[in-house]
Amino acid sequence: MNKGKDNKPHIGIYGRRNVGKSSFINALTGTDTAIISDIAGTTTDPVKKSIEIFGIGPAILVDTAGIDDTGELGKKRIRKTQETIAHIDLAIVLISNNIFDSFELTLIQKFDYYKVDYVIIHNKEDVEKLSNNTLNKIKQHTKAPIETCSVLESSNIAEVIELLKISTPQNAYQKTSLLGNIIGKNDIVMLITPVDSEAPEGRMILPQAMAIRDVLDNNAVNIVLKETEVEAFFSKNDIKPNLVITDSQAFNYVSEIIPRNIPLTGFSVLFAHIRGPFEDYVKGAEKISKLNDGDKILILESCVHQVSCEDIGRFKLPNWIRNFSGKKLEFDVAAGLSEIKNPITDYSLVIQCGGCMITKKQLISRLKPALDAEIAVTNYGIAIAYMNGILERAIEPFMINESVIHE
Repeated sequence: MNKGKDNKPHIGIYGRRNVGKSSFINALTGTDTAIISDIAGTTTDPVKKSIEIFGIGPAILVDTAGIDDTGELGKKRIRKTQETIAHIDLAIVLISNNIFDSFELTLIQKFDYYKVDYVIIHNKEDVEKLSNNTLNKIKQHTKAPIETCSVLESSNIAEVIELLKISTPQNAYQKTSLLGNIIGKNDIVMLITPVDSEAPEGRMILPQAMAIRDVLDNNAVNIVLKETEVEAFFSKNDIKPNLVITDSQAFNYVSEIIPRNIPLTGFSVLFAHIRGPFEDYVKGAEKISKLNDGDKILILESCVHQVSCEDIGRFKLPNWIRNFSGKKLEFDVAAGLSEIKNPITDYSLVIQCGGCMITKKQLISRLKPALDAEIAVTNYGIAIAYMNGILERAIEPFMINESVIHE
């Protein structure tokens, strides 16, 4: 499931074949957005659908294949369904006909592993009501909220939507400011944005655009320029920025120009702080100095894009790490939210991009196998700052305890 630019809360719909998942989605959206059929297995691969939920706002519903699918193709569909669990913010387990057994319990175990909140909804109440025996059985295994409905008769849909509102984690949909805790009203923020072959024609890349908007939202002032104009700016102006944010690729050059008394960080470091396991990233950067010949490094990109010779994740960063470490290293790249083909234990280090194209939940879930295996993880910007000897300066604006770096 490639989330792309759908940076909204993701709500997954799970259940056996023919429990009414597609009808349930149609009832929530109020439109015939999902194909309905009496034939089991109509939904094959996970499909995303946009919805507006009052009190939450725009959200993405993820329609999945039946968890009881059969045959070789069915096993592949189940695997695809299970893969979505790592990337959602809330799960709905849809059951019907008082059937709650091993398939549902397997789902719940995976929800617990990825720390995904979930609710259980008994559908088709017009055919068979939820029994006390089934209710008690569910309560033996989970404390998740339980609701009933009949989507074909549109009964209890309002109650279901209210349950989604109170069950969706607030941090999945509440806007979090990139800079709100480090800049104030009327502060001057300098954004240094190199323009190379990776920059989209006539547009800013997403992290830069988001930072510009966030500065404005905080009633501060933007100064936007290329790295080649920074030196001239300071020679011709007495303006002293309250904060400088640079593309990580220009860290080395920019850090020599920006006076040490002006706070300096990078776009990727900003996203590391707001979306990633920040302290793990900082600790993990030190692993770059401890790599050995033959070590494998995994590069995680959150988006799928056309690759150029100036691609930071596939070319520049690996070359910088090889030169810094002096070791013969191997690199693998996994783009978007695609499956990581090799066992995570094959890698000595995992390096995640800023993650501007995915949710915090998706990013944390993406890194969870590495963290669980105690494999060092870090971030593009933090890794680059570390190799340039300016990591402490790059994280200073976030007032992290310096002991984290040396621990």
